[in-house]
Amino acid sequence: MRLVIFDVDGTLVDSQNIICAALGAVLTALGRPVPDRTFLLGGVGLSLVPAMRRLLGEETSLAEIEAAAAGYRQEFLRLRSDPANAEPLFPGAVEAIAALRAQEDVILGIATGKSQRGVAHILERQGWQSHFATIQTADDAPSKPDPTMVLQAARAVGVDPAQAVMIGDTTFDMLMARAAGCASIGVSWGNHPVEALHGAGAGHIIDHFDELVPLLATNGERVA
Repeated sequence: MRLVIFDVDGTLVDSQNIICAALGAVLTALGRPVPDRTFLLGGVGLSLVPAMRRLLGEETSLAEIEAAAAGYRQEFLRLRSDPANAEPLFPGAVEAIAALRAQEDVILGIATGKSQRGVAHILERQGWQSHFATIQTADDAPSKPDPTMVLQAARAVGVDPAQAVMIGDTTFDMLMARAAGCASIGVSWGNHPVEALHGAGAGHIIDHFDELVPLLATNGERVA
């Protein structure tokens, strides 16, 4: 059996606009300058507290960081409740998930900096509640690039981490995979540039979901 693990934001779901809007609102409320979009998106993939620490600075107290994180959650939920702020799937995501799910030797998983509640919302919206055998989130493990999410996912479904592959859009995904001893595939349409993904050790980069299933098949037991 082979475990194929997907990141969510920037990999399956295009959430850039809503993330940037929520972060901007929190920073503005704190009287902080709002950095450019590239910097805001550079922290996507981290769990919320490390992401806020990156924005607010290491000198910021934990209490301030946690308060900002709580404000972000509230603002994100408010924005998400507006139909105008839909988080669409990237083109080809539905077809790729369906094709992989149909393969008897493939197990699907998720590893994300989102909460379990955030993942559940997306899975329910897409009718994917039964598609993923293991779902690892910021509620369950340390932030990426710590390898715990991948290691827990592999343990949960009874495979060796070497039989897993991580699909993600950030350097944190690639570094997590490398630390866990599993393969990695970066996607070019997400939050971090392709050059950074290569630098973080991505085994391959794909430009469209159409490339994923053939790549996994061609490379046999391991993509690296």
